[in-house]
Amino acid sequence: MNGGFHQNVKEDLFMKKKLLSVLMSAAVVASLLAGCGAAAGTAAPAADAAPAATEEAAPAADAAADTAAPAASNGKKVAVAMPTQSSERWMHDGANMKEQLEALGYEVDLQYAEDDVQAQVSQIENMIAAGANCLVIAAIDSDALVNVEAQAKDAGIPVIAYDRLLMNTDAVSYYATFDNKGVGTKIGEYIVQHCGATPDAPKTIELFMGSPDDNNAHMLYAGLMEQIQPLLDDGSLVCKSGQLAFDDNNTLRWDQQTAMKRCEDLLTRYYADEDLDICACAYDGLSYGCMSALEGAGYTDANWPLITGQDAELMATKHIISG
Repeated sequence: MNGGFHQNVKEDLFMKKKLLSVLMSAAVVASLLAGCGAAAGTAAPAADAAPAATEEAAPAADAAADTAAPAASNGKKVAVAMPTQSSERWMHDGANMKEQLEALGYEVDLQYAEDDVQAQVSQIENMIAAGANCLVIAAIDSDALVNVEAQAKDAGIPVIAYDRLLMNTDAVSYYATFDNKGVGTKIGEYIVQHCGATPDAPKTIELFMGSPDDNNAHMLYAGLMEQIQPLLDDGSLVCKSGQLAFDDNNTLRWDQQTAMKRCEDLLTRYYADEDLDICACAYDGLSYGCMSALEGAGYTDANWPLITGQDAELMATKHIISG
């Protein structure tokens, strides 16, 4: 991505993250004011998950949080379960959430599980046992949390799914997220507009998508494929590995090293005699892994591919600025 495009995306992402944090805080207030019975009664089943928050809702959500906070926060504890500190965005999300909730008067128990599924299960069990009045969960693997979410529901504790949808449960009271398909659409639009591919001058592409246990990854993939499928169909884009299905190009836990190893394997097997032109990565960390593999394979400014990402991490921004 060029610097100007990334700046626009970065500013938009900052505003959306600020909005999401405000709405999440308002959801905490609403959950605690609703009381135990109401929280259980209004839980949205995973198949009918609450819609993503919209920008139009921000003023009302902000006002609700400001108005209700004094009554809701007195002596209440909010437990926040985050997936990992290996990603810059999760560190910022956790810190920002803690700061805003404490400003509203809540006690906050913020914990990271470092992408260890069982560790997150144990953390949430301990949060429930420690008397949390509300749970905010950004899941590592939502299916692994079904039982502990049921414990929270039985205890009358409202559960807010943060960013990643909690699947196969009726314990969720609120769901605060981004337009994840829209993120994939934007990535796909950029590739289509800037790759320069035509049927007479095709470009090669490989996909590095997110974790299969994260519903967001599937939505992003869907948005991306809607944009690039016509170019794949007419031969403008060519995936030499044939790994276009999500089952073939996902990256467990969004792991940078896993992406690097897969990229190395693809370059060795399919691109020994032809350059890879596009790395369609779903996350900045995956793009770092691909960059390392490309550098190791001898790619330079002369044949450097178009690489996408997501989250506007500082390192990614610096890479874009430097070309």
